[in-house]
Amino acid sequence: MDARYSRITPAILLLLVGAGAFITALDQTVVVTALPTIMVDLNVTITDLDRASWIITSYLLGYTIAMPLVGRMADVYGCARVYKIALMIFILGSVLVAVSSSLEWMVAARFIQAAGGGATVPVGMAITALLLPSKLRGLSLGIIAGAAEAGSMLGPIYGAAILEMANWRWIFWLNVPQALILLATFVILPNSKTYEGHVDYIGALLMLLMLASATIGLSQKSLFNGFSAVGLVLLSCGLLFCFALLIQQKKSAAPLFPRHLFTSLTFISINIAQLLVGGALIVAMVTVPLMANTVMGKDATTGALWLLKMTLLIPVGAVLGGLVLFWINAKWITIGGLAVAAFGLYLMSGWQLTLNEVTLTLHLAITGFGFGLVISPILTTALSVVGDNYWATAAALVVVARMLGMTLGLAALAAWGVGHFEVLTSAIQFPILEIGQPAQEFEEQLWHYNNQVLLSGLSIFHNFLRFAAVTLLIAILPSLMVSDRRRV
Repeated sequence: MDARYSRITPAILLLLVGAGAFITALDQTVVVTALPTIMVDLNVTITDLDRASWIITSYLLGYTIAMPLVGRMADVYGCARVYKIALMIFILGSVLVAVSSSLEWMVAARFIQAAGGGATVPVGMAITALLLPSKLRGLSLGIIAGAAEAGSMLGPIYGAAILEMANWRWIFWLNVPQALILLATFVILPNSKTYEGHVDYIGALLMLLMLASATIGLSQKSLFNGFSAVGLVLLSCGLLFCFALLIQQKKSAAPLFPRHLFTSLTFISINIAQLLVGGALIVAMVTVPLMANTVMGKDATTGALWLLKMTLLIPVGAVLGGLVLFWINAKWITIGGLAVAAFGLYLMSGWQLTLNEVTLTLHLAITGFGFGLVISPILTTALSVVGDNYWATAAALVVVARMLGMTLGLAALAAWGVGHFEVLTSAIQFPILEIGQPAQEFEEQLWHYNNQVLLSGLSIFHNFLRFAAVTLLIAILPSLMVSDRRRV
């Protein structure tokens, strides 16, 4: 470690950066619990649920599109400085959310909040990669990613706990002292620039437009289930912005991304794998509680606890995945994690209505552990391709690939689920009570109908989980194409 940073122990550094990732990740999912209360307070009716969903979507959008720009700014202007600015933006966004008086205000405030909060993960990873010895890099990336996963996982519970004691606005007011304490402690971190140059703001603008078009376009509900003019136009715009970005980057004196990334088989392959991981993860996270609350006949709390049994193991897998990088190449840990998660999903796809708790817990734990295991090796592989003057940028792109994968997976899941269910139930005849028909016979027909619908629903969820498992197995193919470097 550089002598300038000798006063900062690895434990203190990881505690600071991990706390930042945890606090800001809470706000990704904290709104899920509070959404009904927020809708009532802001006079948003249930018929406007599609508009209210933008409270969540705007955070995802801000989190995704701001990340590459912030990552590059950190490389140019210094990671510690940009990290502090990001925390201040997060505080500002939290205050604006807390004082929201309308849905439109809150959606805009959530975007600002996410732009600051989203930066803490890739910039924090770059800080640890810069300041810690290279042998600790994989472990540190796993710890930070695990902290972010834990925050995202505990968000709904955290929100519910605050709602028991106060109104929903305190969820965001409490962000302020937490972030201020973190900001104050970051004073001990000297600012070190890893690159002398400037930010390609034209390239950044094209990147933001491309990601915004793609993210909003993929979120259109009917895109995969019939014709969606808005979705197709936005995706077309995203492709145009992508081509414009590629052309502009070739001409730029200080490109937003190092030029060799466009030809690096390792970097492209690992991001394709990350995209597929994001898609499979969101399918699993949506399917588990939905399956519990519908065909399994469980209440909402039970569904949330089922999901928790899977997500609890993601941070554990993330830390362990970073730890074993001391002995095993990142490429093979990634492939192993993908195989473990795919196996867990395959086991889940065999769930029946008589499923026992021990089997359920084991299958969910295997799946969550596998998803966590791939986090650190994927990030380590991405950072191994670029020089230290692009570490924050590379980390940001990997996170963006996962977020886009989740957006794509969610859109495909919604459309495919509706269409597939209609196909399965179209041949099921709804019983009609005939004149003179015994009541017992009609009740048996009705029971038979309901049972067939239930089994159709179960079949759909099985297919969802198999689809996610196959997606992870496909992700092994690009993972096989990465280099076999052991060290970053």
